[in-house]
Amino acid sequence: MFVKICGITNEDDALLAVAMGADALGFVFAPSTRQVSPLQVYDITRRLPAHILTVGVFRDELPTRVLEIVDKANLKAAQLHGRETPAMVAEVQRGTQLVIKGFNAGAAGLGSVKDFGLDVVLIDAASPGSGEVFDWTMVAEIPDEIRVILAGGLTPDNVAAAIKTVHPWGVDVSTGVERSPGRKDPIKLKQFIANARAAAPKPYLGPDELPYNWADDDY
Repeated sequence: MFVKICGITNEDDALLAVAMGADALGFVFAPSTRQVSPLQVYDITRRLPAHILTVGVFRDELPTRVLEIVDKANLKAAQLHGRETPAMVAEVQRGTQLVIKGFNAGAAGLGSVKDFGLDVVLIDAASPGSGEVFDWTMVAEIPDEIRVILAGGLTPDNVAAAIKTVHPWGVDVSTGVERSPGRKDPIKLKQFIANARAAAPKPYLGPDELPYNWADDDY
């Protein structure tokens, strides 16, 4: 089970998440109480182990700007969680190692996921970052060959049920492991990762499980 801890705003939380067993860390560049700058993130990412997937989260940003920030912040992936078109996503994909497209499980459904031609997508609640849980059965609309990262209202208490219901490739959490906006709670973080691992149908095998092996790069 791939586990991503999002909304990282400081080095202490980043290193704590890594020590607890997180596979990926997310840094929010979109307007948010957890918004960070490229320089802040660079100071964190340059101290992380090579196997950790570092992800910049963007919403409705120009592809050129996304790639500029990814480079400045020393990130390995971009998560586009807005109204980006397949063409915009493809432009970012040409300039970075991995693109994750975020989709909101709203009234429009998830039928457009396959139009983006991506290996990994993230499915969130209708209001991303709200900590709200959505109807997990909606994920069944997504083709089986696409890896799904489940987000939206996950907590240490419900992540096991979510995994057993949806069978996602990975899970993503931010507010569910916080003690205050932008600050992680060590106990919740440890419980979330432990509960996700215990409920996973199979272990996450590391970077070579994805099309691009970012751990092989020399940063």
